[in-house]
Amino acid sequence: MTAELTILQRIAAGEQAAVGECIDQYQDLIWSLARRYLGMDFDAEDAVQDVLIEIWSNAARFDPQAGTEVTFIATIARRRMIDRLRKKKRKPGISNIDDAPESSLAQQGDAVTEYAEVENVAETLNQMEEQHRQILRLSIYEGYSHSEIAEHLDLPLGTVKTKVRRGLIHIRDQLNIDISVQDE
Repeated sequence: MTAELTILQRIAAGEQAAVGECIDQYQDLIWSLARRYLGMDFDAEDAVQDVLIEIWSNAARFDPQAGTEVTFIATIARRRMIDRLRKKKRKPGISNIDDAPESSLAQQGDAVTEYAEVENVAETLNQMEEQHRQILRLSIYEGYSHSEIAEHLDLPLGTVKTKVRRGLIHIRDQLNIDISVQDE
């Protein structure tokens, strides 16, 4: 007796009807994640289409023994939204320095300062032990939750939380960041 195939397994097998079922079943989930991460930005529609393409492209990677279809789809959607936000933040503005108002030039100076701070954080990370570095990379850069990191690295959840907290405290201490000072 064979078990009934999931929608993703049917997509991976090339069943065209499964694609429509996938859209019907999961489009609300994907749209809610897009609105959560991107707001009502025009970018959300493109993001949803990208997520659907990503799901279809990776349907064969779905393993029902590892998790549910909803989790697999939500994880892909969440990661694509985070990627899109990061890409949006990295996109350089195109302008001529002669046309830029004084405040824009000040903002460019702030960007140089931020870049230097990022370099300092990267140097501090490189001085940390490999496991701390890996956990912080997965948390900060990759956007994984503590639970996902624990599962991925086969570590207890409490260990991951502790290492993230200690790692961030170490970075703060190394960079002499005073968390009691806030912008007014």
